[in-house]
Amino acid sequence: MTLTALALVCTLKPSPQESSTELIASQVLESLAKHGVTGSSVRVVDHDVKPGVDKDMGDGDAWPGIRQQVVDADILVLATPTWMGHAASVAHRVLERLDAEITEGTLAGKVAVAAVVGNEDGAHAISAEVFQALNDVGFSIPANGVVYWNGEAMGKVDYKDLPKSPDSVAETIETVGINAAHLAGLLSASGYPKA
Repeated sequence: MTLTALALVCTLKPSPQESSTELIASQVLESLAKHGVTGSSVRVVDHDVKPGVDKDMGDGDAWPGIRQQVVDADILVLATPTWMGHAASVAHRVLERLDAEITEGTLAGKVAVAAVVGNEDGAHAISAEVFQALNDVGFSIPANGVVYWNGEAMGKVDYKDLPKSPDSVAETIETVGINAAHLAGLLSASGYPKA
């Protein structure tokens, strides 16, 4: 059984700018790969994702293509920076667009994890908000399903500037990877019963 993962990178920085959010998302995908999960990522800000709560907002909306990748993946990695103690506006846009899935039932049996970076506190509040929204639309959250790094408040050093990931972050990335792959394998083999 081949499992797939999609990382939605919700950085505010368009490509090709370096991004701490992109880095931590790629590290989670690398961890998943160690457990047989093939991964890819989308930097959401590079696409014209319209505001709204429908599957397709028309007029050049890029969400339908990204949505199909979400639906096709077994695991979603939602990666966001912390801004003013909250998830980035791009992450909120993704959650708003996923709202259309509540009535679809397409995401039941899929797994979601989160990755959060920033130079301020907020990772616990962000993961709580993100996990509730993702669970509302059908995703299952594995044990220890979030990895985060918070730098010094108002500091100048970003996650991407570190010479290497701190040991605690690297260990958590591995835990996220193994738990997400395990849960996705179980759900892929024997999903939730139909209501």
